[in-house]
Amino acid sequence: MTRSHWYTLTAIVALLGLAALVWGRVPAERATTALPPAPAIGHPAPDFTLPALAGGELALAGLAGQPVVLNFWASWCGPCRAEMPELQRLHERLGEAGVAVVGVNQGETPETAAAFMQTLGLNFPVALDQRTGVSQSYLVHSLPTTFFIDRGGVIRQIFIGPMSDAVLAEKLRSIYP
Repeated sequence: MTRSHWYTLTAIVALLGLAALVWGRVPAERATTALPPAPAIGHPAPDFTLPALAGGELALAGLAGQPVVLNFWASWCGPCRAEMPELQRLHERLGEAGVAVVGVNQGETPETAAAFMQTLGLNFPVALDQRTGVSQSYLVHSLPTTFFIDRGGVIRQIFIGPMSDAVLAEKLRSIYP
């Protein structure tokens, strides 16, 4: 092969590469993602509908216009057990004022969740995430994890671990005056 053939071949490969780059680009306004964005502070909380422990279904969209304290827990989780009285007190104190305290039980049977709630004297609404799909969509990797969602459905705070009354009150200020 002669030197001119190598130059021609190199030019053709370079042009094909450049064409592939140009045609392969997707304008930002047409770009899409396969997965919804991960939950983050300042972004909308992912909607969900799950079976409710009390019967029927519990949908986050059904709480639109209310501040929501969304707590992911399980009965085997010691730190979850420790913070439950704080959540119950919040439910009793501000539930009628429109603050929704919602528990999401992760991966347990309705009987297990109900026994836990009864043992601790808890009566706030609980959704059953038996297959942990909602927990996965919220990127919950440790329990308890709590999301503070404002009236517009935007996540304002995320807290991982058990909350004391003081921590709960501080985080609550971001969604309720």
